[in-house]
Amino acid sequence: MDKPRILVVDDEPAIADTIVYALATDGFEPVWHGTAATALHAVQTGPSFALAILDVGLPDLNGFDLFKRLQATAPALPAIFLTARSGEIDRVVGLELGADDYVPKPFSPRELVARVRTVLRRVQRGGAAPSAPSSGATGFEVDDEKKTIRYRGKPLALSRTEYRLLKVLVERPGRVFSRDELMQRAWDDPASAFDRTVDAHIKLVRAKLREVAPEDDPIVTHRGMGYSLREAEA
Repeated sequence: MDKPRILVVDDEPAIADTIVYALATDGFEPVWHGTAATALHAVQTGPSFALAILDVGLPDLNGFDLFKRLQATAPALPAIFLTARSGEIDRVVGLELGADDYVPKPFSPRELVARVRTVLRRVQRGGAAPSAPSSGATGFEVDDEKKTIRYRGKPLALSRTEYRLLKVLVERPGRVFSRDELMQRAWDDPASAFDRTVDAHIKLVRAKLREVAPEDDPIVTHRGMGYSLREAEA
């Protein structure tokens, strides 16, 4: 059985060596890169990875920006951020981007490996049985097997969390979902999300819908209540 390949991006060799050793000892195949550029090249040209561990403070590109670029190449790639900063703003930024976990330095290598296993289990549990493309609202087509959504015939470049969030709304047009309901349905770890995290993801999804149809705004904001997808007019 192939070992899960883990991308490790950290510019501090001592920390990277510790992570690589801990992962290898626990049955993973870690691949270390010290810069964002080489890591991005590895994802674009090499075998696929099961998960990425990204240091926020990289010399050529911060980990948040690297994650955005990785999402464009491998949108289903889960990620854990490492950072020497422990402020709430960093955590919120990482989670709003769609990261799966956030580990402040210094950390225990064994704890990091445990979090890697937890994230991979969540991703595996999130896999649905093969299904035919389905549509719950006019203009949208959901393919749960490929984890893609098309709007007006065009595929949307969605992160995993954005896909889940929009899928919830598309399948029940007109139904108002509270922020808490959306967190429960779209996030792997709802306790790690905030109301403003949901709002930020809705803003990102709206922007991607406008790229397809600038005149449309199918997501309706219900102040103090939540969000719904606009029902088709009779």
